[in-house]
Amino acid sequence: MARPEKVEAVQRLKEQLRRARGIVLTDFRGLSVPEMEALRGSLRKEGAEYRVVKNTLLGIAAAELGLQGLERFLQGPTGMAVGYDDPTTPARVVHEFIRQYRKLEVKGGIAEGRVLDPAGVRALAELPSRPELLARVVGGLQGPLYGLVGVLVGLQRSLVYALDQIRQRREASGG
Repeated sequence: MARPEKVEAVQRLKEQLRRARGIVLTDFRGLSVPEMEALRGSLRKEGAEYRVVKNTLLGIAAAELGLQGLERFLQGPTGMAVGYDDPTTPARVVHEFIRQYRKLEVKGGIAEGRVLDPAGVRALAELPSRPELLARVVGGLQGPLYGLVGVLVGLQRSLVYALDQIRQRREASGG
């Protein structure tokens, strides 16, 4: 029979997995307490969190939610960076931490319910954030609109010039 605290821990993990848009699983061996706190602080600034998890409990929670393929990453000490808003946030923050401290190893991850290997997490980290992508889309839409406005204004300007030349000719001819 399972102990109540373990059942509760699995339920909490299931809720996190259900709510999360992006998760990065890491091997945190070699990290000092201040480095772990620095990682947690970086993630917190971005609206994400980091916690150490028990592989067995995470495996049970993932299996109960139907997440296949996660068990291969559940070897050794496992830390879980979880982002609830943007699926790229945990991957970006963890990769920036790795660049800065040269510690921490990415085991794998989950983005929008899909299990990713370390290469997939790296690719996710290189994607721009959601606000940046939206800004690019808006910028891409603005270009053609500015062009259309320029064409429409140009047509009006040409009409005004043509009418002004007609007026000048009539005035010159005395008519």
